[in-house]
Amino acid sequence: MFRLLLLFSLLIVDARAELRVLPKDFNADKEQQMMRAYLRQQVHAAMDARLKELEEALQSPAALAAYQGKRKIFLRRALGEMPARTPLKARVTGMLREEGFSIEKVLFESRPGFYVTANVYRPAGKGPFPAVLHPCGHSANGKAYREYQKANRLLARHGFVVLCYDPIGQGERRQLINADGRLPLRPTSEHAVLGPAPILLGGGLGRWMVWDAVRALDYLAGRPEVDAKRLGCMGNSGGGNLTSFLMAYDDRIVAAAPGCFITTHRRKNEKPGPGDAEQNLFAQIREGFDHPDFILTRAPKPTLILAATQDFVPIEGTWEAFRQAQRAYTVFGLPERIALIEVNEKHGFSRRLREGAARFFVRWLQGRHLEIIEPENVPVRAEADLWATPDGQVLRLKNARSIFDWFKADARQLAVQHKPLTRERLRAITGIRAPKDLPIAKVTERLREGLPQPLIFTPETGISLPALYWPQGKQTPILITPADGLKTVFPQIAKLQADGHPVLAVDLRDLGETATRNWRFYGADWYIGYLLGHSFLAMRTEDIFTCAHWLAQAHYTKSIHLIAHGETVTAAQHAAALEPKLISKITLANPSPDWQSLLTHRQANRYLHTVHPRALRYYDLPDLKKLQAGGN
Repeated sequence: MFRLLLLFSLLIVDARAELRVLPKDFNADKEQQMMRAYLRQQVHAAMDARLKELEEALQSPAALAAYQGKRKIFLRRALGEMPARTPLKARVTGMLREEGFSIEKVLFESRPGFYVTANVYRPAGKGPFPAVLHPCGHSANGKAYREYQKANRLLARHGFVVLCYDPIGQGERRQLINADGRLPLRPTSEHAVLGPAPILLGGGLGRWMVWDAVRALDYLAGRPEVDAKRLGCMGNSGGGNLTSFLMAYDDRIVAAAPGCFITTHRRKNEKPGPGDAEQNLFAQIREGFDHPDFILTRAPKPTLILAATQDFVPIEGTWEAFRQAQRAYTVFGLPERIALIEVNEKHGFSRRLREGAARFFVRWLQGRHLEIIEPENVPVRAEADLWATPDGQVLRLKNARSIFDWFKADARQLAVQHKPLTRERLRAITGIRAPKDLPIAKVTERLREGLPQPLIFTPETGISLPALYWPQGKQTPILITPADGLKTVFPQIAKLQADGHPVLAVDLRDLGETATRNWRFYGADWYIGYLLGHSFLAMRTEDIFTCAHWLAQAHYTKSIHLIAHGETVTAAQHAAALEPKLISKITLANPSPDWQSLLTHRQANRYLHTVHPRALRYYDLPDLKKLQAGGN
């Protein structure tokens, strides 16, 4: 009879669609969702600290040089160790003749078998010519995008060699191709899918993008008609991001013009949200590296910010970044070397920005002042005309290696270097604190008749974990962490209660009632945490410790049984490995893909919250089982 009554009561509760633990208005305001508000406060504190440091650095050239050096060190460390330079094996696969210049179709290898497709716009004449590297923005057709072709043609007509190449996942370099040859994702989506694997391996997708740019610059600088002492870089949107990274990373860039990218983290994280996978560096905000620092690290080299009033990239942040850069260049005595062009346009490499970029490069790489006006109705080539490969995709070339091939190869190489995993080492790698080192959580009981008993755990300021508690039962207490809300585990709880187990079901942070409704793309909250140096996996593991410790104390026992669902499984595995005395048994239900699977998974971005940055450099998930079993 008891089991029947229990099941009936649970079914009644399950039928109450309005059932929730937190107040109805909690997490309702899109701008003030729990994790968004929690992370925002930390972003603002870190950026305030950076501004204070910058203000001190602006007091003298020596102090500013020290500030630059610190940022350069961070950038290189965050991108990670780059691979060794290998033969480019560059070859010209075709040529198009135009009035006053030619377009060469070029293929080279930034890594063995990892092909890069490019067009080289070469002026007529012998040279030597100054040259500009042009990484594309997020165009599906890459270097063939009309506005990019127009920018390249304008520079070529004014005496520049221009190398415009396809970044990973664009143009001829798509990494996700269906069996029938179709391209399933647009470039930004493909970059999102590619994002988690290199984060696990270390350095992020930005490391891959920057290395392609470095090797493209190697090829460009090595061409016989190019003056390697007069190199520039320009790009819009995603190309503006790549230009920013490269101009701060590679000292060969003399003049740079990043477009529709430079703003501030404080502005951008709010609207539209953090950048794509390749735009974010681990702990970038925590370490005080803001967008203006891409410029400050290269000061006082000539730099032009290209901006659009109607851009989704916040123009207010663009001007704030410019003011910081202007002050720095003034400290170095060369304020004329930093400039900003703002056009009343939407996001894009529009005509006035192309003209402004051309005038800028003519001034700083040719030493001339010219009024440059782009002709009306500039002709452009069809996409297929510009292909460097026979049929428009590098992965169809013999012996081509995809980025997934490289991910797997890197993982195998790292696995050989793994040292035996101990709990102490696991804590040092992940930063997960022991239960005794966590703040004492506040537990609030919400008044409601009958069972379950609603509780709210507050493990730290700004974080609330809604929970439902069924205290009756003499068997081992059980903690359940659902992935899709508390209601989804009611049938399981009914059976456990019927078997005599006290049960505590908890929504870990950013799940269930506190789940973030993403304001840009899936994982925007995760990437802000990543920029702050946080790991959602680590934070959720500590949430488990908080709740497990409370449950054990409530039933005067030293250990509990943990049942984890979906994307909470990885955190549960870490919790059980680090605290086997507290979590004596673990049951995994419908787990997310393991880390090895994510290296090639076509929806890897859906599982960001299960990823810990750089983890595969030191251990893999199977290593945790030995610790769960009571190993050292």
